[in-house]
Amino acid sequence: MLKRLAIAAAILGSFPIMAWAHGPSRQKVTESVEINAPADKVWAVVGNFQDLSWVPAVAKTEGTGDNKPASGSNNDGAKRTITLKSGGVIEEMLDEYDAKEMTYSYEITKVDVKVLPVNDYSSHITVTANGADKSTLEWKGAFYRGFMNNDPPPELNDEASKKAVTDLYKSTLEAVKAKIEGGK
Repeated sequence: MLKRLAIAAAILGSFPIMAWAHGPSRQKVTESVEINAPADKVWAVVGNFQDLSWVPAVAKTEGTGDNKPASGSNNDGAKRTITLKSGGVIEEMLDEYDAKEMTYSYEITKVDVKVLPVNDYSSHITVTANGADKSTLEWKGAFYRGFMNNDPPPELNDEASKKAVTDLYKSTLEAVKAKIEGGK
């Protein structure tokens, strides 16, 4: 009986340490913009997974797979390598694609946290019609901070990661709105 009590006390005594050792929490960002254009017109700009010319920070995109997500375990789905104007490189993979619903999901498979301070990043793009002449472009992301252990440096903590993604989404969505409404 004393042995069981000692084990129980040891387990209960470890809870504060376990709580302290808790790693980073998943961060989420959702941004959207209403665009004065039909949803089909917006989808024509953002709907091709291999073309990121609508993201101002992107210098070029090289891809394979043509908007088809991977099937089975052979990982044969669409992938893209993004070169940023800053010189950074990001590799991504398409997870889901539905042109009829004007939505797709993808994930980052390789990124240097100096380029974008995130880990295990996944994202979702959706275009929704708001009547015949308006639409909403929504961009959602979920990720962990750039530093996965305890005590992250300021540039890789939750706030820095969330700010980097939020700034990217906001500036890009405003650029897409300006591009489409400006007829460019």
